[in-house]
Amino acid sequence: MDVEIRPARDSEMAGFKQVAKRSLLIPPEIAPPEAIDTIRPEWTLCAFENGALATSYAWWPLKMRFNGTSCPVAGITYVSTNPVCRRRGYLRRIIAKHFEMMHEKGQQAIAALHPSRAAIYHRYGYAVVSTQQSYSLEPRQLVFTRPENVRNDLGNLREAGANEEDVFKDLYRRFCQDRTGYIHRGKATWAAGVLAPPLGNEALFKIVYEENGEPLGYVLYTARTRRRSGGELQHQLIIRDFIWLTPRACHALWRYFSGMDLANEIKWMHVPPDDPLPHLINEPRQLHISSRDGLMARIVDLAPALTGRRYDAEGKICFELIDELCPWNRGRWTLEAGAGEAELRQAKQEPEIILPVDTLAMLLFGQISPSRAGAMGRLEIALPGTLPVWDRLFPTRHRPFCPDFF
Repeated sequence: MDVEIRPARDSEMAGFKQVAKRSLLIPPEIAPPEAIDTIRPEWTLCAFENGALATSYAWWPLKMRFNGTSCPVAGITYVSTNPVCRRRGYLRRIIAKHFEMMHEKGQQAIAALHPSRAAIYHRYGYAVVSTQQSYSLEPRQLVFTRPENVRNDLGNLREAGANEEDVFKDLYRRFCQDRTGYIHRGKATWAAGVLAPPLGNEALFKIVYEENGEPLGYVLYTARTRRRSGGELQHQLIIRDFIWLTPRACHALWRYFSGMDLANEIKWMHVPPDDPLPHLINEPRQLHISSRDGLMARIVDLAPALTGRRYDAEGKICFELIDELCPWNRGRWTLEAGAGEAELRQAKQEPEIILPVDTLAMLLFGQISPSRAGAMGRLEIALPGTLPVWDRLFPTRHRPFCPDFF
C-alpha cells in the first residue's frame, strides 16, 4: 500500500474538507461550517493512501497569553481519519512529522487543541492543561450575598451599536493580559466565534457596562425560544462571552441578567474555573456547575516553551525530561528564572526531579503545582526537599483557560 504524508494541495482541499466534516460532526454553534474554508493548504499535513486522502490534520498559527506575555502556538484542528482507513497509524506518523517541522522551523514551541476525546492525544505527549466549567441557572437565583456591592448609581449598561467591535476587542485584550491560555483573536476569530451571526430564530445581544463613559465590561449572549414536549415555551439565554475589568462591572452584568423574569434558563458553556460568581451569590449550587477537561497542550520545543512564559519568582531548578516522540527534548536541563526572564541550559549534574513531557506541560500552564504532581505520582523526586522552589516558580496569576474553540 502506497502511503504518503504531506500537505494537501489546492486541488485536494475539497477532499480534505470532506474527510474532516464526515468524521468530526462538529456542531455549528461551536465551529461554523464556513470556518474550514479559511484553512490554507500550507497549514495542513495529511495521509494519502494510494493517492486518496485518508487522514486530515491542520493547524492555526495562533498567539496565546502566557502569564503576562505572549507565546506562538500551533492550534491543532480538523483532525480526522476516513473510517475505512482507521487503525493504520496514520495520525501518529502525521503528528511525529509535524513536531519535527515545528522544531526545525522554530516558529511555534507548543501545540494545543480542544480534543474530541482526550485519550486520543495523551499517547502523543499532550496533557490536559485547563479545566472548563459550565453554568445552568434561573435568573431569579442571581441574589447576591452582599447587595451593597451591586450598586447601580456608579455606572450604566447599554446595548452596543453595530460598529463597536473595537470596544469588545480592547476589553478582551485588557482582560486576558495577565492570563494563561487565552488566544489573540484576529478579525476572523471574532467573526466566526463570539460575534458570529446567530443561528435560526436566535437573536444576538451585546451589552456594555461603563463608568463615566469608560467601558469596563461586556457580555455577548443569544436568546432563543423553544417549545417543550408539553407545548410550553422555554426561553433560553446563552452566554457567548463575559468580560469584566472591575468587580463592579462583573456585578452589574450579572445583575442585568437577574431581571430577565421571562427567561427559564441562562446557560454559559465556557466558564473559567476561577470565575467569581459562585462566591458572590446566595445559592451557588443553583448554578448547577459542571466541570470537564478543556485545553490540551504539548511541549514540542522545550527551550522556547519554558523561556517563553513569565515567571513571577526567582529560582533555579534542574530536571530530567522524558519525551518519547521529540528526542531533542530529552535529557537533563537547568532552568533559571528571575527578573521576568528565564534561561534553559543542558545540565550535567544529577536532576532534582525526573518527569515526562506531559506533566511538565501541566506545570508550565499552572494547571497543577509541582507538589500536587508529586503527590499524584506524575513525577519522580530525585532530590528530597526541592519541591518548594518548584512551587514558587510555576504558579500562574490566573487559572489557565481558553474560551475559544479552534
